[in-house]
Amino acid sequence: MPSLPALYLITDRQQLPGGRQLPKVVEELLQAGVRMLQLREKDLSAAELYPLAQEMRELTRRYDCLLFINDRIDLALAVEADGVHLGGHSLPIPAARKLLGPNRLIGVSTHSLQEILLAAQQGADFATFGPVFFTPSKAAYGAPLGLNRLTQACAVSPIPIYALGGIKPENTGSVKRTGADGIALISALLCAESPAASCQRLFEVLDT
Repeated sequence: MPSLPALYLITDRQQLPGGRQLPKVVEELLQAGVRMLQLREKDLSAAELYPLAQEMRELTRRYDCLLFINDRIDLALAVEADGVHLGGHSLPIPAARKLLGPNRLIGVSTHSLQEILLAAQQGADFATFGPVFFTPSKAAYGAPLGLNRLTQACAVSPIPIYALGGIKPENTGSVKRTGADGIALISALLCAESPAASCQRLFEVLDT
């Protein structure tokens, strides 16, 4: 498996402020150095998502960026994405692997060490773990997991872990010190006044 980038951008076009368009913001972030992207627009049907996925595939190819499609294995195959990201209600990892073949990557959303270990055992390539900090989009699912549980998970995980939830440039340093392999973000990049500038600040912290 190729080494994965330290920053994982997850899309949510509904969070974009001021009438910004997702492809334009994504291209700005690709120009700023993002090399791993998950297209996650859960409200769209397959027919609606397909042209957007095609556009994301064209953009990510141009910038040599990995593209993951949230949940939709059919769309990932249709646009030749690099893999899928599976959630708790997605197809099981072994079934997804059978459809995707050995060369595409599978990411999994996890919320506990037990889920990480199970995902790794079943063949996942990496996992997101969170929410680490409070974030409005995850408030309904309970309290944040916190840095201590992230540290414990990273210490024993056999697969790369991306910290997710409420991560911003100002707390990225503390996340990095937990041993996390990377950070996964939505609003810290998509909602920033200058997405490229926010991206640069994050890379500066990750690189120190």
